[in-house]
Amino acid sequence: MSHDEFPTETPAVVTCGLPYANGDLHVGHLRTYVGGDVYSRALKRLGQQTAFVCGSDMHGTPVAVNAEKQGVSPEEFALEWHETYKETFPRFDVEFDNYGHTHDETNTELTKQIVSELEANGHIYKKEIMVAYDPAEDQHLPDRYVEGTCPYCGEKARGDECDEGCQRHLEPGEIEDPVSSITGNPAEYHERTHKFFEVSAFTDYLSEFLDRLEGTSNAQNQPREWIESGLQDWCITRDMDWGIDYPAEADENASTAELVLYVWVDAPIEYISSTKQYTDRVGSETYDWEEPWKEDGEIVHVIGRDIIQHHSIFWPAMLCGAGYNEPRAIMASGFVTLGGKGFSTSRDRAVWADEYLEEGFHPDLLRYYLATNGGFQQDVDFSWDKFRDRVNTELVGTLGNFVYRSLLFAARNYEGAPDATVSEEVDDRIAEATEAFEAAINDYSIRKAGNAAIRLAQFGNEYIQRNEPWKLTDDDPDRAAQVIYDCVQLAKALAVIFQPIAPETCQRLWEQLSEEGRVSETTIEAARKAPQGTFGEPDELFEKIEAERVDELNEKLESRVAEATENDQDADESMTDDTDTDESMTDDSSDLEPLVDDRISFGDFQDLDLRVGEVVSAESVEDADKLAKLEVDIGHEVRQLVAGIKQLHDLEALPGMRVIIVANMEKAELFGVESNGMLLAAGEQADILTTHGDAEVGTRVQ
Repeated sequence: MSHDEFPTETPAVVTCGLPYANGDLHVGHLRTYVGGDVYSRALKRLGQQTAFVCGSDMHGTPVAVNAEKQGVSPEEFALEWHETYKETFPRFDVEFDNYGHTHDETNTELTKQIVSELEANGHIYKKEIMVAYDPAEDQHLPDRYVEGTCPYCGEKARGDECDEGCQRHLEPGEIEDPVSSITGNPAEYHERTHKFFEVSAFTDYLSEFLDRLEGTSNAQNQPREWIESGLQDWCITRDMDWGIDYPAEADENASTAELVLYVWVDAPIEYISSTKQYTDRVGSETYDWEEPWKEDGEIVHVIGRDIIQHHSIFWPAMLCGAGYNEPRAIMASGFVTLGGKGFSTSRDRAVWADEYLEEGFHPDLLRYYLATNGGFQQDVDFSWDKFRDRVNTELVGTLGNFVYRSLLFAARNYEGAPDATVSEEVDDRIAEATEAFEAAINDYSIRKAGNAAIRLAQFGNEYIQRNEPWKLTDDDPDRAAQVIYDCVQLAKALAVIFQPIAPETCQRLWEQLSEEGRVSETTIEAARKAPQGTFGEPDELFEKIEAERVDELNEKLESRVAEATENDQDADESMTDDTDTDESMTDDSSDLEPLVDDRISFGDFQDLDLRVGEVVSAESVEDADKLAKLEVDIGHEVRQLVAGIKQLHDLEALPGMRVIIVANMEKAELFGVESNGMLLAAGEQADILTTHGDAEVGTRVQ
C-alpha cells in the first residue's frame, strides 16, 4: 500500500459493505453502493487499475429465523435474496467486477484459513462466558436476539450493540436484564466455552493505523474514542447452526464443534474472496488479487456509518494478525432520510429500489442525487420535491441544456464539429475541471467530482450565451465556428468527466458525438482530445419532471405509510415481532422525541436573539473529535462559534451557507476556543437550520 496520489502503479480494490440477505433494497441502501461504483469508475478514469467487488452477507440469526418462518432452509432463503441483489444492482449501473456471497466455497475456505492463521499466531484464545438462554424454548440465544439494558449507559440495547444509547459494541453476556427478543421470555445466563480474538493486543497498532488511514474523517475519528476507552477482546463464535463452522484443525480439543463463526468474521473476508474470484475469472495477468491484499496494492472500503467500528477496529486487526495488508482508506457514508424522517421498513416508509424504477425514472438521476447531495459522510434527505428540483435545475437546466443547444447548433450548421481548434480559454477551463476531478478523487469526495462536471457545464452555458454564435454566422463565420467547436469540445469533456456518476447518459452523449468505442474505456485525458467530427442532431439527455408528477408520488407514499402504520399498530397489539434486523445495511428508523409539556411565554421567546448569519469560514478544533470553529457574519459583526458538527458535515462546503444562530447566548470556552453564540441544528445528525429565501444577513428571526 502506498499513500501516493491516485493513479498509482499498484492495483486498487474498492469494496462496498455487504448487503444482508434478508430484505428488499431501498434508496437509503443504494447510497453506499452508488458511492462505491462512482468511486471505482472514477479511479479507472484516472488510469488506476481497479477491481470493484462485493457480495451478499448470508449468515447470522435473522436469516435463520426468517427462513424458519417461511419453512425453508437458511441457505435457500439467503440465496433467493442474493439473486435479487445480483439483478438489482446492474439496473442502477452499479457494476461490480465480482459479486459473490459469504456462503460460497471460496469464502468458506478462506475464512477457515484466516481463522487458523490467527489461532496459530496466538491471537485467539478460549474463554468460559455467560450466554443468554431461553429456558422456556430450551434455546441458546445469539446476541442479536437478546434485548436488555446497556451496562455502560443504562439505555435499552441489543445483545451485540447499544443501538439506542452509547453505540458501543457489546460482547455476549454483557447486557443486563436479558430478555429473548424472539419469545419475550426472560433469559438466563449459562456458562459456555467460546473463542475470543485478542483485539486488545492490537491497540498500539490500531492507533498508528488510524493515523495513516485516509478517507472520510468520521472513519478516522470515531474509532479513536473506542481505543481511548479501552478495547475489549472480541467473541468470534456463536451458539447456532447457520454459519461457517469454526475450523476443527485450529482447535485441538474440539471444544468449538457445536459453534459457528460470528457473521462479522466471515463477512469482511468476502472482500478478499470476491477479489480472488475475480482473478480466477480474468487471470492473474489481468488482475492479481494477492497484490492489493498481500503485497503492495490500494484497498478502499466504502461503507455505511453504522459499521465503522467493524471496519476500522476489528477488520484491520484481523488483517494484521493474519499477515494481510491494511486498508488505505475507509469512506463512511451518512444515512439517508426520507422527507426529514428516518426510513422505516416495517411502516413501508421507504422509496424502494424496484419502486423507483417502476415509476419510470432513469437510474442516473438517482445516482446524481445520492452522489452529489452533500458530502459523503453527511446525512442526505430524499424527498420527491428535492429530487425534482435538482434534476430540473442541474441536470436538465444546466448540463442537459448546454449539451443539447450546442450539439443541435453544430449539427444544423456544420453537420458536426466545425473545422477549428479549441481556444485557449476553453482548453484551460477543461484542464481546470479535470484537475478538480482528480483532486476530488484523491480527497475521497464524489460530490466534488460531480460538481467539477456541473461547473464545467455552467461555464459552457455562460460561454455560449456570452458569444452568441447565432449572431456571428453571417457577420463573422470564422468566430462562430470557433465558438461552436469550443462547445463541442466542452460536451465531449463532460461525457468523460461525468461518466462515473451518469454512465448510461454519458454513453449516449458519446454516441451522439460519434466518438469511437465506449466512454467507459477512456481515461481523463480524453476530455481534451479533439472531437471526431461529423454527427447528426442530438436527443435531449434528461427529461424534466413536472410538479404534478411529484404530487402524485407524494400521495402514493403517504397513503402507503398510513396503511402500513395502521397494520403495524395492529401487529404491536397482538405482540407480533416486526423488528428490522439488517446487520450489514442501515435502516435508520428513528422515533421522534416527545413534545415538552412545559410552555414558555411569548416574552420568554422574544428574549432569544435569533439572527440570520452567513458562514465565512469553518475549520476543525485541534484535539477535538467533534468540534468545529466557525466564523459567522451576522451583519453587525463576524462572530466566532464552536459547534459539534465536525464529523457530520463537510466543513469545506459550509462557507457561504446561511445559518441561524442564538446571538445572545452566554460565551463559553471549548477546548481553549471561545464560542460567542450558538449554531442551531436539528437532531442527532446536526441538520443545520437555514433560511428558505435570501433573508439579509443580520435579520432577526421572529
